[in-house]
Amino acid sequence: MHFSSPKMVCETKIVADEHDAIPGTKKESIMWSSPSASAALNPAEDKDVRKDAVFIREFERGDQVEVRRIFYEGIMERIPNTAFRGLRQQPKTQFLYALLTLMCFVVTKSVTLTCCAPFILMGARYYYSRKVIHSYLDCALHTDMADIEAYYMKPTGSCFWVAVLEGRVVGIVAAQGREDDNTVELRRMSVDSRYRGKGIAKALGRRVLEFAVRNNYAAVVLGTTAVKMAAHKLYESLGFRRTGESEDYRLPGMSRSPLERLFFQIRYSHYRLQLREE
Repeated sequence: MHFSSPKMVCETKIVADEHDAIPGTKKESIMWSSPSASAALNPAEDKDVRKDAVFIREFERGDQVEVRRIFYEGIMERIPNTAFRGLRQQPKTQFLYALLTLMCFVVTKSVTLTCCAPFILMGARYYYSRKVIHSYLDCALHTDMADIEAYYMKPTGSCFWVAVLEGRVVGIVAAQGREDDNTVELRRMSVDSRYRGKGIAKALGRRVLEFAVRNNYAAVVLGTTAVKMAAHKLYESLGFRRTGESEDYRLPGMSRSPLERLFFQIRYSHYRLQLREE
């Protein structure tokens, strides 16, 4: 049973570069600013720093357009990452593509066509990555991201936050409680590409951890298909531990046709941060 309402903290100011302790156990509402501002400041300098402060607050209806934009742009970045970077994590697929290229030469005896084969294969990967991710986006934008208040703000045990810099929404994250196993799932984390590298994602993640602690959840869990190692390092820096991986994960909108399976593969990683023993 959870003792506090998910709406109990209307606005929280979080430091992105605190120690790795779980938020809420030592410090509560504090302001985040760039690492260079960690030294002692005089009043004039402090005023300048506050201009660069990032505030984490709960979602408001007026944030909807910017929230959907940040989510959309973040997911769209997955198209080239999945098509090209993701291939590095698929040794079996690399071998299969090399075999197909060799077979092309054996069948056609054409050096020109054989040289073109890798580019054709990469083009097919990009096409299917775009097709699948667009289907996933369409699904998300017509379910929880279409009505954030109904999905995250009204249900007990769930919430949605935005990071605000100089009055502009620059990051998002959601928490969705799961009563069946007393965990809360970290979802929909994304930061505007123009504001990355400032610790905003870490601050958003810590806000979810603080929420989980205050609402007496046993653990925080998340799943990610991120290809970039930076995302995985972020979760580990927050205290999450990888608990498993799936090579056969099915995104909403996937048809699992033979061609789709040949040209679109995605790795789904499971993470968990245990807050207390049940």
